[in-house]
Amino acid sequence: MENDKHFDAIIIGGSYAGLSAAMALGRSLRQVLIIDSGLPCNRQTPHSHNFITHDGEKPSVIAQKAKDQVLNYPTVRFQQVLAVSGKKTKDGFEISTADGEAFSAKKIIFATGVEDVMPNIQGFSACWGISVIHCPYCHGYEFSGKKTAIMANGERALHLASLVNNLSTDLTILTSGKANFEEEQLAKLEKHGIAVIEEEVIKIQHKNGWLEKVVFEDNSTSTFAALYAALPFKQHSGIPVELGCDLTEQGHIVVDNFQKTSVKGVFACGDNASMMRSVSNAVAAGNLAGAMVNKELVEDSF
Repeated sequence: MENDKHFDAIIIGGSYAGLSAAMALGRSLRQVLIIDSGLPCNRQTPHSHNFITHDGEKPSVIAQKAKDQVLNYPTVRFQQVLAVSGKKTKDGFEISTADGEAFSAKKIIFATGVEDVMPNIQGFSACWGISVIHCPYCHGYEFSGKKTAIMANGERALHLASLVNNLSTDLTILTSGKANFEEEQLAKLEKHGIAVIEEEVIKIQHKNGWLEKVVFEDNSTSTFAALYAALPFKQHSGIPVELGCDLTEQGHIVVDNFQKTSVKGVFACGDNASMMRSVSNAVAAGNLAGAMVNKELVEDSF
C-alpha cells in the first residue's frame, strides 16, 4: 500500500473532522489517504472545552490520540504535506502535493478548516485562541465573572454581547470606529450596562498570550481579562473552489445534510462548511462525511 497512489478516498485535512471521517472509512476497510499540512487553526489554544470526555484537554493531545487510533486501521495512510491543487479525472479526482507527488481517488473529503484574517493590531495574533477568543461556548466559562471586551460592531456585537452577558456582567463593546447601532439596540445595551468605546484599538498588551490591557489610538488603555473578536475568515484551501464547489455568502463550502458539496463525489466537513466552530461539531460532521462516502462507494460497486 505504501507505493500505491490510488485510493477509495482522499481526505484533505487531518485534524478532528478529517480523522473522524477517516475512522468511519477505515472501519469499512476503505483505502484512505489523509493529507495534512500540520497547521490546525487552534494550535495556540491551551485547552479544548465543551467536548465530553475531553473537556479541558489540550487540542493537540486530542488530535494526536485520534491520529494514533485512526492509524491502527491498516487501510488508512497519513501524509504530512500541503495539498496544493486538484482536478477531476475520468475515474474521480487527482490531488497534487507541495512535494511534487500526485494521488488519485474516487471520492474527496475536504476537512481543511478556515483561516482567520487577523486585524493589523499589535499583539492580537499572539493572543488569538488564548485570551482573545471567538466563541462563548468554547471559552466563555473560563472567563465567567471577569471583565470582558467584545470587539465587533452592529448586529454581530449585539449578538455576542447577549451571549457573553450571561457569563459576565462587566462588558464593554469596542467598535474600533464609529458605532453602528439602532436606537433600540443602544437601549438594550444601556439596559444591561454594556459600555461602548469607539476609539480605534491599536495594540493588545499581553503576557504570553494572556491579555492585560487594550491600548487605543489616543493612548488611553482599558484592562480586560478576555476579548471576544468577530473576525473575517477565508478558506484554508483553495482546492474546493478549484474543483467547482460553491461557497455561501459568508464563505463556507455549501454542503447538504449529508456533507455533500455541489460537486458530485466531493464532501466537506468541519469549520470549512459550518458556522459552528467546535471540536465536537467537527468530529460529528467528519463521522457523517465518512459514512456517506462509504455509502456512495457501496452504491457505485454493489
